[in-house]
Amino acid sequence: MLTIETLAILFGLISALSWGAGDFVGGYAARKTSAYSVVLVTQIMGIIIYPILAFVFSENLPPLNYLMWGGFAGFFGAAGLIALYIGMSRGKIIIVATMAAVIAVIIPVMYSILNEGIPSAFKIAGFIFAFIGIWFIVNRNAGPRLKAKDLEYPLIAGTLFGLFFISIDNFSTTAIYWPLTVSRITAFIMITGFIISTKTVTKPTSNVILLVILAGLFNTGGASLFALASEAGRLDVATILSSLSPVVTVLMACIFLKEQLEPRQWVGVIASLISLILISI
Repeated sequence: MLTIETLAILFGLISALSWGAGDFVGGYAARKTSAYSVVLVTQIMGIIIYPILAFVFSENLPPLNYLMWGGFAGFFGAAGLIALYIGMSRGKIIIVATMAAVIAVIIPVMYSILNEGIPSAFKIAGFIFAFIGIWFIVNRNAGPRLKAKDLEYPLIAGTLFGLFFISIDNFSTTAIYWPLTVSRITAFIMITGFIISTKTVTKPTSNVILLVILAGLFNTGGASLFALASEAGRLDVATILSSLSPVVTVLMACIFLKEQLEPRQWVGVIASLISLILISI
């Protein structure tokens, strides 16, 4: 019989698989259609699924201030996904996913330093690995060097995701699924308003719509499974396991898209993934 701790580990690992697969599928779909369309569908999936989970787990509606933090999470999360998918559609998925993930973990850690003091030796080591990883990824021996504009979207996406996690931290102790529902509604309104005002987004074609829906399911599933992992076990364990999602994205990009990196860039990717684990401890 599975213990609560074992379930927490399983939920955390499956969360990483779901988030990593969602990032890959969403980034790939954004190459064939608008990134805004992909993100819009992910929000719709959340609006449908999260209230169902709230009723299944008998979660009470939290106070208004916690729902407001859900709204902030929706804004940051949707904007981060748009930046991530645009970055993936214009550059190598491996580099974009890895760099965005590193920044997304660093931002909450910096927030914790301001509120809780100097981090542990593990987190400091994680910062060092993160900087080493980014250095090796950016500096190539052969071929065209990465330019500042190539790093723009990964940095923006990572920062927004970091703010997304901070927002979740401000409501997760009271409720999870209702604030996440509000976050999806907020993001849906924001993205829909942008699409209507700009009229630059085309409807996904029939051969892409399945990818878009799949990305939405994976993204929603990742957040839900992370919540289950943090409820069933320790938050730090859930964070470490879910932070392994870029490994899934990187492996899928190598297998399905045959993306290739120079050896020194692989050193950077590996160092960045190690930093995710160290920073999350």
